[in-house]
Amino acid sequence: MKRVIVKNPKRLLEGHLWVFSKEIYGSLKGFEPGELVELVDRSGNFLGTGYINPQSYITVRLLSRRKTDAGEAFFRQRLTEALLYRQGLYQGSDTYRWVFSESDLLPGLVVDRYSDVVVVQILTAGMERLKERILKVIRDTISPGCIVLRNDSPYRELEGLSLQKAIVHGELRSLPVITEGELRFYVDPLEGQKTGFFLDQRENRLAFSTMLQEGEGLDLFCYTAPWGLHMAQRGIRVTAVDSSDVALQMARQNAELNGLQDRITFLSADVFEFLTELRSTGKRYDYIVLDPPAFVKSRSTLRNAIKGYRSINANAMAVLKRGGMMATSSCSHHLTEEAFLDVLHYAARANNRYLRIVELRGQARDHPVLLSMPETRYLKCAILQIL
Repeated sequence: MKRVIVKNPKRLLEGHLWVFSKEIYGSLKGFEPGELVELVDRSGNFLGTGYINPQSYITVRLLSRRKTDAGEAFFRQRLTEALLYRQGLYQGSDTYRWVFSESDLLPGLVVDRYSDVVVVQILTAGMERLKERILKVIRDTISPGCIVLRNDSPYRELEGLSLQKAIVHGELRSLPVITEGELRFYVDPLEGQKTGFFLDQRENRLAFSTMLQEGEGLDLFCYTAPWGLHMAQRGIRVTAVDSSDVALQMARQNAELNGLQDRITFLSADVFEFLTELRSTGKRYDYIVLDPPAFVKSRSTLRNAIKGYRSINANAMAVLKRGGMMATSSCSHHLTEEAFLDVLHYAARANNRYLRIVELRGQARDHPVLLSMPETRYLKCAILQIL
């Protein structure tokens, strides 16, 4: 196994799993994308085993602080530990994020379980080379009826990898149905966004739903309407808005699945334009959910993204009744919690309103944060009341 010399391993020794190109001593020529390497300091002291991609700014990702060939035994241990953690969190459930990349010490790998269907995302060249071992361990561990590869993330292109979607084990005879609280939802693991469902907001949706009484609500960027249906289930009359007709079709099916189709109306529209028009009508709502996609794709886009977050939150607050409640989120790790709160403060000032933070939340427990890697803490969710 080839060696990579790390100039200053302080951050690595403190628990971070990434080594950037500027931190490597010597040439990167001769390394193949994805091959396993041993990391050492300048004195030759062993630091760990990882995989390298000379094409990527994140050049090496650490797999273990021990010497390993990352064989089946390695993945069996890692996947079993991750599975036991989730089974302890959600006893009796068969729906959860099984592997959350760096937070499970498996950088570049995401695994979601939706009942009998497992969805795998491989994001890096290193994990791509180890793919068959991973899939075999998944099959051996839980014997799923179907495994879907959702290798269509744009992050793969940064690693020099092609995009693809495929069923690599079993058959997808019907869409899996999952349970969240008292509701059920269809999940489309092949054509849905990400891996088919946004599990990271599960506990935030349930928490917000306990605060609801009667009234009218908006579910903005609703996707397949899990937020909106939780509101409807609590007796709220809901308008759910999204620009994707495909997502809205699934949302309608979810409403019918739960017998809530009479309490929720679906609207295909650009949310920015919808809110701008809504402000002029004078219509106001008791509850609003604002769950936009990540506006910040990189640090270079942060400034413009903050403008977008300010605009969308200010417009949402403008159509919220005084005393009304709002759940608003950002799913970009580049936007810190402090910056997110500044966005909300700006939006409140723009509406000449006081803002009460009822609860400040993050990603679900099956998306744990690795303390030594702040990049793994990405989701911010604020439950607010307008005064």
